[in-house]
Amino acid sequence: MIDQSNNIVFFGGAGVSTESGIPDFRSVDGIYHQKYDYPPETILSHSFFESHTAEFYEFYRDKMLYLDAKPNPAHRKLAELEQAGKLSAVVTQNIDGLHQKAGSKKVFELHGSVHRNYCQSCGKCYDATYMKESISIPHCSCGGIIKPDVVLYEEPLDDHVVQGAVRAIENADMMIVGGTSLNVYPAAGLLRYFGGQYLVIINRDSTPADRSASLLIQEDIGKVMAKIKI
Repeated sequence: MIDQSNNIVFFGGAGVSTESGIPDFRSVDGIYHQKYDYPPETILSHSFFESHTAEFYEFYRDKMLYLDAKPNPAHRKLAELEQAGKLSAVVTQNIDGLHQKAGSKKVFELHGSVHRNYCQSCGKCYDATYMKESISIPHCSCGGIIKPDVVLYEEPLDDHVVQGAVRAIENADMMIVGGTSLNVYPAAGLLRYFGGQYLVIINRDSTPADRSASLLIQEDIGKVMAKIKI
């Protein structure tokens, strides 16, 4: 299928990064099943960020910033496919920046990135290391509170990013979906824009789109992608 395609788009979720040591959210051992004073969905909401900023950052630094993580075979193979002229874009729900670290150039980050952080007062940008090393609530040199450029619950996706992802998916002749349950909306809804020839789904567990797949592989995505010959 890859040999017959020249405009591939990859759509991925948390399962792409679990092999890099970053836990996902919804598997049995994911962080949604661990114990905290508040549910993770509550902590990672806009209203909680506003009302319990210190508690938000305690969780965020502990569970969202994996700055030592390295790209795994899935990330590296996607970068190779792009360099070979086969893959036109990566659309990801992840915020870890590992696709770019692996060498991918065209990446649509639907939920933002931990590597971009902005002062809410003056707009100054800070990197993830600054956030990781900060204590309690991270403040800008101007005194304003710094907020990660990640999409929290109750916040909309960035229109520019979504439009770019939609255009890429609409123009694709093949779409590879990997490491995602396809249960997180509105991101998962982007699949409806795909009208190409091949839809491949690589995920350990079943997804709502399995019946529509040209090829379904229920394995770890890194192991599968590593076997692709370009």
